Amino acid sequence: MDLGLKGKVALVTGAGSQIGFGKEIALLLAKEGCDAVAVTDINIDDCNKTADAIKKLGKKSIAVKADVTNQADVAALVKKVMDEYKKIDILCNVAGGIASRVPYDKAKPEDWDKDIHLNLYSIMLTCQAVLSSMREKKAGVIINIGSGSTRMYGHGAGNTYAISKAGVDTFTKQLAFNEAKNGIRCNCVAPGPAPTNFIPGPDKKGMIDMLAKTIPMGRGATQSDIANATAFFASDLSSYITGQILHVSGGSVLD
Repeated sequence: MDLGLKGKVALVTGAGSQIGFGKEIALLLAKEGCDAVAVTDINIDDCNKTADAIKKLGKKSIAVKADVTNQADVAALVKKVMDEYKKIDILCNVAGGIASRVPYDKAKPEDWDKDIHLNLYSIMLTCQAVLSSMREKKAGVIINIGSGSTRMYGHGAGNTYAISKAGVDTFTKQLAFNEAKNGIRCNCVAPGPAPTNFIPGPDKKGMIDMLAKTIPMGRGATQSDIANATAFFASDLSSYITGQILHVSGGSVLD
């Protein structure tokens, strides 16, 4: 099926991890027709591996080292991609994680700031940086990676990761509403547990298998599950969909 991605240029953040959603999303966008997929991560060595994998598919790619919580880095990142490819049609905001694990009753505001900056501000900064070019051509697609944790409340008030991702949900809806008139769509994919570096320790599969006992469909998410949903939102198949939060979590979140 033609997803309408031919000739498109995508930028995927958080694409360094070789077992992460970002790499899988970048590769799928390339396979489905994007002419170029630029990738970024704070870990440039792994990011280069992702770019090389995209090039092996016969598509163009550049890897750019950037701290997406830093406005100057984000501005330089977007400028580099624009200089290289002259446009950004698709922005996939994948970078994120748990930045602080300090218990709520012992945390300081700067501990909370780490999660807010990594998971929310980073997305606000990258969106801000691409908006002018998308507005100019009256077209663009933004997909933010959220989290099913925004609908799970058993972790306590100190789950700043979930709080920051709830901010992503709200920002997605606000941006979608305000930019629809400019031909820009914005949606969010909210993954369930998956064997990525988000899961601490070496036995990621074992941890996911344990968590799967609480998931109605009986398994954790795969990188492909999240990439498929992201590609759908990036494609012409979803051309009349904006401002939506899609939980890809095997029924663990029913919203």
